Amino acid sequence: MGIATVVVGWGSFRWHDMPAQIWRPLLTLTGGGVVVTGLAGVAQRLPVAGRSLETILLFLVFVLACLLLDKLMTYRWNHLNGTSPELREARRLGQLSIGIPEGLTHLEALQRFRLLENRLKEADIAVSWHHFSSASSLLHALSNGEIDFCGGGGTPSIFAQAAGLLFVRVGRDKYTAPGGEAILVPQHSKLQTLQDLRGCRVAVEEGSSAHYVLIRALRNAEIKPDDLSIIFLSRQEALPQFTAGEVDAWSVWVPYANSPRRREYPGRSLLSLEELFGKDPSLHLPTLYYASPGLVRSFPAILKMVMEEINEAGTRLNRENLAAVERLRDKLDVSPDWLDNLRQVASERSIVPLGHRALVGLQLQADTLHELGLIHKRVNVTDGTYSLILRQNWTI
Repeated sequence: MGIATVVVGWGSFRWHDMPAQIWRPLLTLTGGGVVVTGLAGVAQRLPVAGRSLETILLFLVFVLACLLLDKLMTYRWNHLNGTSPELREARRLGQLSIGIPEGLTHLEALQRFRLLENRLKEADIAVSWHHFSSASSLLHALSNGEIDFCGGGGTPSIFAQAAGLLFVRVGRDKYTAPGGEAILVPQHSKLQTLQDLRGCRVAVEEGSSAHYVLIRALRNAEIKPDDLSIIFLSRQEALPQFTAGEVDAWSVWVPYANSPRRREYPGRSLLSLEELFGKDPSLHLPTLYYASPGLVRSFPAILKMVMEEINEAGTRLNRENLAAVERLRDKLDVSPDWLDNLRQVASERSIVPLGHRALVGLQLQADTLHELGLIHKRVNVTDGTYSLILRQNWTI
């Protein structure tokens, strides 16, 4: 409004008609004084005919100063009156629903630290938490509008995209724990290598990240899927059968944290992620964060806030883990390399935006699954409908 008034009245107004002792302090107050003082010094050395340049330059600087002042005053007004974009969107949203799969430690930490609740306290809206056993069920809930945001493995999103579910990939964990995925066998099993799986019964949840781990492991070992019996079971179904010896091996997503739930999983690992994918398994088997298309489109400030707080929760958790290990390093006999790795993780971001390298790994998964006939059509994971791959303002 103030800018419009200045522009409308500009036709009959010239800076050099106003005494310098008036316009120079005025422009200094609006933020343009330093630039204008320098310009005025140059203009005074110009002939009279060049004074039009002074008028143009001063006009441009004045408009810029007004824009900056307008932004500043809008920001101060919004925050003093509790009407920041974040709070306005939160009041329109009414309730924020978050879905958590078993063992996704950053979202579990986000709930434990109550970071979202504290940040949204002024808006007086509820944050609800919903726990799911798998990322596949989370993506169905997200597509159906039951939740607004969730996290989980990347493989289920390929199956979900092929099935036409609605969701958007918005970020990923920077690191994936090397032991986060495993092919388990009973503790006293005679199976020692992947080659021993021929003719065995192997349980896995269809469409899960563990499903892709099994596929890649068999390919690396040059074992055809027909050489063994793959049985599709949910974790709840597979655990008792594995414990009872009704299946010989189990490809399962093991929670990242050394939680009580993890200790319920019997057996030993036949294969680690590091052995299968190298030193950075997160590029091949990423843990992703998903939002509903409505949240991405209509509530960008809320999405930014959620991503910021997940990063904060992950950072706190990583520092807690590092502090605990350093306190017990003598008793735990911690290797220097492992401790250095923990220190590096604790000093960096917990989550990062989607990038080319991570999506290349996910596309490799999609191509492999289509080649094996596990999804009925080709999937492009870089499709902007499903992946938010532009620079995101929560990374600034």
